[in-house]
Amino acid sequence: MDHLETREFVEKSPTDSSKEDDCRSSKTCSRTNPLYILMEPFQWLHMLSSQLNPTFIFGVVVVYGFSQGLSGSFFKVVTDYYWKDVQKVQPSTVQLYMGFYYIPWVMKPIWGLFTDVFPVRGYKRRPYFIVAGVLGCVSALMIALLGKVPIAVALSCLIGISAGVAIADVTIDACIAKKSIEIRALAPDMQSLCGFCSSLGALIGYSSSGKLMLLQVSLVLLAVPPALLIVLGFVIYEVRSTSLQSEKKKVGEGLQIALRGMSKTIKLPQVWKPSLYMYLSLALSVSTHEGHFYWYTDSKAGPAFSQEFVGIIYAVGALASIAGVLIYQKALKNYPFRSLILYAQLLYGMSGMLDLTFVLRWNLALGIPDFFFVIAEECVTRIISRIRWMPMIVLSTRLCPLGIEGTLFALLMCIDSLGSLSSKWGGGVLLHLFHVTRTDFTNLWLVILIRNFLRFATLGLIFLVPRGDQADSLIPSDILTANSAASLDDDGLELVYVKETSEEVQLLIDEK
Repeated sequence: MDHLETREFVEKSPTDSSKEDDCRSSKTCSRTNPLYILMEPFQWLHMLSSQLNPTFIFGVVVVYGFSQGLSGSFFKVVTDYYWKDVQKVQPSTVQLYMGFYYIPWVMKPIWGLFTDVFPVRGYKRRPYFIVAGVLGCVSALMIALLGKVPIAVALSCLIGISAGVAIADVTIDACIAKKSIEIRALAPDMQSLCGFCSSLGALIGYSSSGKLMLLQVSLVLLAVPPALLIVLGFVIYEVRSTSLQSEKKKVGEGLQIALRGMSKTIKLPQVWKPSLYMYLSLALSVSTHEGHFYWYTDSKAGPAFSQEFVGIIYAVGALASIAGVLIYQKALKNYPFRSLILYAQLLYGMSGMLDLTFVLRWNLALGIPDFFFVIAEECVTRIISRIRWMPMIVLSTRLCPLGIEGTLFALLMCIDSLGSLSSKWGGGVLLHLFHVTRTDFTNLWLVILIRNFLRFATLGLIFLVPRGDQADSLIPSDILTANSAASLDDDGLELVYVKETSEEVQLLIDEK
């Protein structure tokens, strides 16, 4: 028992205990009050704001809410219809093209190295937000203003948009990883904030994407979130390094430290085993998205959903993602990694059977209309996917040493992106092998069945996930802090006011 707890136990009188019981009773009653439930998210945000710099919160909102959520929703809907209706490409080929979108994400370790060891005029974060914004703006405006272009040009522009999002994501994730190490109690809350912003942005984007598609302005609107990244690069608080005279020497030393530390860390069983699981769990769950999309927008073989209804489906899915974040935040963030990921993966495999039911039209045999079934299926899948994904992100932050947190976290996210790329290309190969085309969907059910089997097969790899709790430090303390003293720049980005220790922060969270 902690000495503070012992002192409180000794000093408590029966009267104190009675008052404490009354206080607990009043707190329990207040938590059932609708006003308390309504104010609870704002109290949570206030708690985070009291610990984190407001410009950091703004950065999370811009990167996850606008750049990934809002822009990502537009990007998904626009590119689906662009390849199908404008370029008239087969679904298996589209999945190949979509795999190229992940190339900038696979390159995240390179962006991470830049943000960790290559400051620009003394700044380590600001310049990369600006670069990401300029790249995204130029790419989006090119494809919007040039009209129909050769496939190679269109693909290059779309990859450029993806690259802008990836660079901004690496930059903000480096900040999140560092603070997840320094204040372990807030790591799940930071990921919940990121997930909430991303899902809310996607909800807004999907809700309006159908109408905006009719107005042909979605491609132009893809340039708005990158513009906000440029603004973020100018307003986010960062202390400029005062040691510019030895910058080149420090860059060389920092690069060596980062490469050495990354090599040493990735060799640890505590790191490479969960990294391998994260890759395989994504790669084995092959994506059949384009086969689905072509099928349920087909007027003969499928239910012939309209553009507006497709946007509604995705919007409901984004709302379900928010529900998944809330479920994780309120009920699951204190469970051990292995148990939580095991049950989430099991549910993920079971949810895949809903796709099979829909494609075989068993829902009609049960008297369930297509529109109702697909929305219910999207809700279930998105909630489970979010619950499955968030502990993996928290786990990744737990594997990053100080000083190279941006580089190693980017490497881990690169592994995830490589898994997503493998999933896209693997699904494209299956769609091609089973002759699923723009008009022939006879074997689509078989592709989905194979995908579901692979999802269940992933359960056999769960031993690679550590058993530790989500607040535990998973790597040795000597590795955790080995690179922090020799970090390139101690001034860095001030994201957290250092007022409380991790234990005091946890007490504050419990109180809120």
